[in-house]
Amino acid sequence: MLTTEPYNVISVGVVSVSGSQHNLRLEIKPQYRPALKGLADFSHCQILWWIHEFAEDAFRRTTQIEPPYEAPVTGVFATRSPVRPNPIGLSVAGIVSVDVEQGIVEVTGLDAYPGTPVLDIKAYFPATDRVRHVRVPVWAASWGEWALE
Repeated sequence: MLTTEPYNVISVGVVSVSGSQHNLRLEIKPQYRPALKGLADFSHCQILWWIHEFAEDAFRRTTQIEPPYEAPVTGVFATRSPVRPNPIGLSVAGIVSVDVEQGIVEVTGLDAYPGTPVLDIKAYFPATDRVRHVRVPVWAASWGEWALE
């Protein structure tokens, strides 16, 4: 049974420019700063963010896209396209530093823009967050096996 009940998704912070030219930082709202406790013990985290540039209804009704790279037309669930029914981005990012008191998490590898709302941060656990044997379509096979560190 499909439900059409609304969900209350809130922003816990925002992406901003870091002092370092290659990094970004997450500015966490004061009420969520205690949730950062222990995050500095991890090298990486997963960041869920709202792709606000593509949140309009027209984008959210799109179900298939023609990727900007050498690939066939595919359903949005078979892509990392920002155009999707729920414009939620997911990035694995390296943790550079965590300041719980100020609510600042400096990260590398986040593919979001300054001003992007942050929905959640999850610690990266290799035992549950990586897969040893994967399959990708031919058009994505040359992209490499690992993210840059």
